[in-house]
Amino acid sequence: MDTIASLFSFITTPVSWVIVQFHSVYGAIFGPDTGWAWGLSIVSLVILIRICLIPLFVKQIKATRAMQTLQPEMKKIQERYKNDKQRQSEEMMKLYKETGTNPLSSCLPILAQSPFFFALYHVLNSIANNDTIGVINESLLKSAQQAHIFGAPLAAKFTDSSSDVAALDASLTTVRIVTAVMIVLMSASQFYTQRQLMTKNVDTTVKTPFMQQQKMLMYIFPVMFAIFGINFPVGVLVYWLTTNVWTMGQQMYVIRNNPTPGSKAQAAYLERLTKHVTNHGKTRSRGERAIVKAIVAKGRDRNEYERKFINGLSKAGLAAQTDGTVVKGEGAVATVAEDGTPTTTATPKRQQPKRQSKAQRHSGAPRQADEPMSLRKSDESDEPEDAKPGAAKKDASKPSSGGRSKAQSGQRKGGPQRPKSPSKK
Repeated sequence: MDTIASLFSFITTPVSWVIVQFHSVYGAIFGPDTGWAWGLSIVSLVILIRICLIPLFVKQIKATRAMQTLQPEMKKIQERYKNDKQRQSEEMMKLYKETGTNPLSSCLPILAQSPFFFALYHVLNSIANNDTIGVINESLLKSAQQAHIFGAPLAAKFTDSSSDVAALDASLTTVRIVTAVMIVLMSASQFYTQRQLMTKNVDTTVKTPFMQQQKMLMYIFPVMFAIFGINFPVGVLVYWLTTNVWTMGQQMYVIRNNPTPGSKAQAAYLERLTKHVTNHGKTRSRGERAIVKAIVAKGRDRNEYERKFINGLSKAGLAAQTDGTVVKGEGAVATVAEDGTPTTTATPKRQQPKRQSKAQRHSGAPRQADEPMSLRKSDESDEPEDAKPGAAKKDASKPSSGGRSKAQSGQRKGGPQRPKSPSKK
């Protein structure tokens, strides 16, 4: 490990300088020889490094999602060229080049903070060996050796012998209890972060070998931390536990506010967004507008949760626009034009035609052009029989009930009547 740490010796001076600067601040509050002063200095170093690595973390998120999107295509390539590994790798590289993705981008934050990790390990190991390093002089070296965190020196390890621990003015039992608890917390935080990523922020509609690999890493990484953690000094365990907690909180923030499309986290996010937009009638931040804009741009390619979101807005009389904003409109819905461009149309409100008055109907006023036929028929049915044209003809041609009875009694219909013959007596 000394050989590996020595490779990063160029950064030990900046790391030791940052620690000393934070120690001067916390030492004035808690005392220069306390574990709080040195422990918080290491924690502040971690926070400073992770803030500087936020741009790389954003690239990691984009690279991870790009790889998730390419999983179906990668699976097709693997099945097509399963007997030709060389052609398979060539097609994979071609796919990466066409889509602009890099599989190593997801490892950028870990690779970027590795020099700081090994430099801090080298600094703490030098403190344990009573050697000055970087800007840490003799007085600071003695102060760091006297600093204890819950009774364990910063430079003590789980594997140290009782004599080594006694030289740092501590007991072996205390050191092993403190280091064991920190190793368990470090492994548990790593496991929870990976599990949260697998159960909430993965597209459940695509089943690929990539998900199986991530599931294996979810169990392998905590075991690796537990194995290597027994060889880390207490100060390095503080560093690694802090960075794991930071990663866990950062991951929770991303899952809540920028979830992966098709994941359970997206379903929960869109449900919250629907409630907010329907209550206030607008999106509240740039991030929300960006997500709504992406959903509208998908058109017919939206997943189940995104279609439910658009339908929820439509039912509330709202419509999502192409710029990510939301407008009010009665019956407004988001549609997709023939050229694939999403548009917003409003369902026209049905116009009720005006009914004619009774005087207009008697005077024979013409029906309005927009008047439906059903109303005209109903109006005609309401007219009296004698007002209808052709009623007289119907009456003249149709015999009355009295005429019908006379015709039935022997009279001729419509002509001179035959005289009755005298009855024979």
